[in-house]
Amino acid sequence: IHLATENEQYLSELPEQAGCFKETRIVEFIFLLSEKWHLDQSTRYQAVELLERFLIKQVEQMCDDRGSTKGSSQGQRSSWSSVRDQITNTFVLRLVSCVQLASKLSLHYSRVTSDTALTFLQSLKYSYTKQELLESELAVLNTLHFHINVSTPLAYVELLLEVLGYNGCLLPAKPLHQMCVQLLDLCYLTRETIYDTLLKIAIENSTPSKLQIAKFLTVKEDFMLLAVGVISTGVFILSPGHWEQAVEHLNCITGITPQSILEFSYAVVRRIVGCSTP
Repeated sequence: IHLATENEQYLSELPEQAGCFKETRIVEFIFLLSEKWHLDQSTRYQAVELLERFLIKQVEQMCDDRGSTKGSSQGQRSSWSSVRDQITNTFVLRLVSCVQLASKLSLHYSRVTSDTALTFLQSLKYSYTKQELLESELAVLNTLHFHINVSTPLAYVELLLEVLGYNGCLLPAKPLHQMCVQLLDLCYLTRETIYDTLLKIAIENSTPSKLQIAKFLTVKEDFMLLAVGVISTGVFILSPGHWEQAVEHLNCITGITPQSILEFSYAVVRRIVGCSTP
């Protein structure tokens, strides 16, 4: 109930730019860095979400600061160029800071120290100091008003798996969890492809309008739907005989319709097999 409430609250306050900074290259960078530093599974998702929320807030603040000096369209273009340059110049530093903060939240033994972060940045030819690294972490914390400990989709997946087990849904627990993590990685890395397929299924049209794309944003950012879809797909792959039972249970637990669960699983499976036929 707590996770469902948190999810609904997030969706009700969703900024228009949600998802802008979850493109594949950024997600892949964070995943590979988390792997390099032997961080636990939840950390990489936490880092992606932290970076996304921070950058959106940062852009909003910068635009607000420049909005007070309205001028010609050329001046506005120059202003946006300045915002973009400022974000670009500190992007890798902020990304590393988000991974650092996520590693501290996870209470994992492989917490990323300043020395580790600096060594990595220096390997990329950046010459930041420990003080600048600390200031970068504080910049992220201040921009987000220290509200950084938010639930990731993995938390939704793991809790739903627990509830399924508690409710007597007989599933292969350990292999299913491992499969769900792999599928969650896939959903993050191929986000646009999967949700584009899902949108076209939902509207029964291969060319969605701008309004339909805008309204679909709440679907793309719905962590509960993502978790349910990932579990459903995992069960379908590992234990097809239990799939209908699992979908029924997931529907009862979350209220998400079997049709929506089916459509999400279809979009993910289609991405995995890479076929264009229905």
